[in-house]
Amino acid sequence: MQTIDALDSTLRSYLNPAQAQQVRRAYYFAEQAHFGQIRRTGEPYVTHPLAVAGILADMHMDHQSLMAAMLHDVIEDTGIEKDSIGSQFGPAVAELVDGVSKLTQMEFSSLAEKQAENFQKMALAMARDIRVILVKLADRLHNMRTLGVLPQDKARRIARETLEIYAPIAMRLGMNAVRMEFEDLGFSALYPMRASRIKAAIRASSGYRKELVDKIRHQIESTLEQEGHDVEVIGREKHLYSIYSKMKSKKKSFSEIMDIYAFRIIVDSVDTCYRVLGSVHSLYKPVPGEFSDYIAIPKANGYQSLHTVLMGMHGVPIEIQIRTREMEEMANNGIAAHWLYKSDSHSANGSHARAREWVQGLLEMQQRAGNSLEFIESVKIDLFPDEIYVFTPKGRILELPRGATAVDFAFAVHTDVGNSCVACRINRRLAPLSEPLQSGQTVEILTAPGARPNPSWFNYAVTAKARTNIRHFLKHQTREDSVALGKRLLDKALQAFDSTLEQLPEDRLQDYLANNDYSALEDLLEDIARGNRLPPITAQQILGEFVEPSESAERKLQPVAIRGTEGFMVTYARCCHPIPGDPIEGYLSSEKGVVVHRERCKNLMEMRENRERLVALRWDDQVQGEYLTELRIEVENRRGMIAVLATRINSMGVNIEKISTEDKDYQFTFVDLAMQVTNRVHLANIMKRLRTVNSVRRVSRLKNEAPARRVKPGANR
Repeated sequence: MQTIDALDSTLRSYLNPAQAQQVRRAYYFAEQAHFGQIRRTGEPYVTHPLAVAGILADMHMDHQSLMAAMLHDVIEDTGIEKDSIGSQFGPAVAELVDGVSKLTQMEFSSLAEKQAENFQKMALAMARDIRVILVKLADRLHNMRTLGVLPQDKARRIARETLEIYAPIAMRLGMNAVRMEFEDLGFSALYPMRASRIKAAIRASSGYRKELVDKIRHQIESTLEQEGHDVEVIGREKHLYSIYSKMKSKKKSFSEIMDIYAFRIIVDSVDTCYRVLGSVHSLYKPVPGEFSDYIAIPKANGYQSLHTVLMGMHGVPIEIQIRTREMEEMANNGIAAHWLYKSDSHSANGSHARAREWVQGLLEMQQRAGNSLEFIESVKIDLFPDEIYVFTPKGRILELPRGATAVDFAFAVHTDVGNSCVACRINRRLAPLSEPLQSGQTVEILTAPGARPNPSWFNYAVTAKARTNIRHFLKHQTREDSVALGKRLLDKALQAFDSTLEQLPEDRLQDYLANNDYSALEDLLEDIARGNRLPPITAQQILGEFVEPSESAERKLQPVAIRGTEGFMVTYARCCHPIPGDPIEGYLSSEKGVVVHRERCKNLMEMRENRERLVALRWDDQVQGEYLTELRIEVENRRGMIAVLATRINSMGVNIEKISTEDKDYQFTFVDLAMQVTNRVHLANIMKRLRTVNSVRRVSRLKNEAPARRVKPGANR
């Protein structure tokens, strides 16, 4: 157990006496505040904040962070307020303590929601002061070290949360030593049997491995010494969780994973890194495609190193990392390495700047997320990147997770670029937005002023920023579409009563909204557009139960005009594929809004029992867009006929969505084509052109129509 005197000697090795004294004063304040409180281990509670401060002192953190570590549980576990800490130790320390404190006064519907809200609060505090997360990581690390005293179910829950959230955060901030300890402790708590078996296997193989590691290290050291390089060669042991992860992900046995020997070579300068690389490549044969230069292009968390894989003696694979001492310090402690806190963001070094950029990204995600659970899911996506590096046309480098597409790239450049993206060029060639990007590619995004995110992007966008922005835009856009459509539907229903929305008495409308738990008129209009409330019934309820429709108003009633720009709350039935020019009618479907059918569609006939859900529709004179329709073409059985038809259609600038064939008999085949057209005139021109193709026997539009009713002779006389 560490004492304040032992910690004090560590502090005085890098802090000035006044700062070390302030940390000691914070310790005595915490000791008094927690007096009488005991941890589950049986130790006085103050041993926990002291240990947390000790972890941060080993990273050479500043005195304010250490004071916050001493006081981080005071607000939560004692009666002391944030203002009291501020008056005693300054506002910066009080803010840090508040940022690290857990939410205990709020009630949550589930444990998942509570954890998500806690992380959301911490993210907001991190945006004000990045040191919050460092104190929190040290707090979690000491809790993980003492996990054994907790009940098994609670220990497993904390271990899972650590592996899912805190270990990736430590990795994102470049704190490799903390990350590895999190992973090993979490793995041992979550899967004790698997951990003990891997430990036993490591012990069993350690004798032979040690001999081979010493031999390879001596060989590397001798070669580099002869060439005049002053280096330190360290044999790298794989940690428990990384062995387990590789066995699981690569489906390899323990012996296959342990067959690779890893070394780290520490040098004095960047120039020496590349010279040493040349020396080891001449000593052992490098494996093609296994070299990465993270010095020229650092990882997103600031990590720098040269990585190479060599084929050593007896065909043994050797992984080598070459880096300077500063890079080694950064690799282990990341953002906490040589901490010099400055409030001016422009004065931060590369690692701090990247960390702040990441936190600002978190803040943006938090603002756009629908709730805390959605936010934490986005964060989890963002915390597991296996990076690729791509270039903008001007040579700027962007880091993206493996599997990222041009959509992710567009949102990484800027949110507005993502929102208005329509196409992309990869290495100067047009490519689909869904194509996964590869390291080293140059990506150019093509935008259009009226463009907006497409719901299908969710199928291939992988970054949290892209997914959060697409989701936010679509939610916002869907509401706007719903409100506009709901207004038109309610207005049309009110016209049957010789009224309009503008003519409704304000007090009557407000009474209706209040009685039906609507906070605003927009909420009611959205519900109508979604099919959750029926316009005729809603209109009658607003005006009063005993108001009867006016016959003269009903005669003047005009169908709702469809413009093609209504967005997500108007859908076009896949059964009959209505296009501009077709007589149409609508059906109010719950959550889908208005579904447009052709007037004689079979499915619509079946829906006529619910007359209150039917909506009279017509095409607007200025209708826009392209609409899906299907043709059936009867052709002779000849080789290459589909290619001939596709070429003829493409020559007219028409997009073919789908082609399928069905044999009619030995002589003729049906070819079904789904394509995008603007209206019936456009479709008629296409059909006319197709009929001129040799071997085409018949061209007809596929319909889902009910048979026309037969009129008896003399019925109209």
